[in-house]
Amino acid sequence: MSSLRTLVFFATPAHDCSYLPDREATTMFVDPRANIDKKLYSQLTSLGFRRSGSHYYRPHCEACNACIPVRLNVNDFLPDRSQRRVMKKNNDLECILVPATFSESYYQLYANYVELRHKDGDMYPPSREQFTSFLIEGTTNSLFLEMRKNGELVALAAVDTLDDGLSAIYTVFDPALEHRSLGTFAVLWQIEETRRRDLPHLYLGYWIEQCQKMNYKTRFKPTEALQDGQWRSLDVS
Repeated sequence: MSSLRTLVFFATPAHDCSYLPDREATTMFVDPRANIDKKLYSQLTSLGFRRSGSHYYRPHCEACNACIPVRLNVNDFLPDRSQRRVMKKNNDLECILVPATFSESYYQLYANYVELRHKDGDMYPPSREQFTSFLIEGTTNSLFLEMRKNGELVALAAVDTLDDGLSAIYTVFDPALEHRSLGTFAVLWQIEETRRRDLPHLYLGYWIEQCQKMNYKTRFKPTEALQDGQWRSLDVS
């Protein structure tokens, strides 16, 4: 079994940044041959790494530190008025956690979401192979949160289990139901699930202050950010 001491890391060549225009990015990856169990994955996450399929990575840009890992202290979280409205709006949904496996209904929801919401992103055009490599491969501690209305799948969130919490990987939903704020609802549900498991943290990935699409992450307070190797409170108005 691999450990932090024995891990080997690789850095990609500089490439165009996916989030900030006119910037180049470099990504550090854990050697894909490493055997990563839940304990090691939890340690990597606390050090700012994320998982995409079977790859564990974090930004490693020479002249930029805009990508900041953030997490939420779930026991101190109190929903604001807007978040309470989202919970009330979606109290008619059936939400269950299931093993992270492939199904055609999952893929069709994912493909529709990418087609209509992310044509300018790295995931376009969607494919079954891409869905599998992104959300199914490497999922030894992973679950899918199904959100259904009258039995119909309306949203799906990929969730990883860690020693100290949950990690919100990705959420897709029916774009026709945008008024429900299902992305926000998925995070709120995961906050409650983290509490039910008596764990302290929900990891929300990277936050970039200049990237408007990521603003939602700091609306869940109290937010902590990993800066200079330490998790500290992040005060964002």
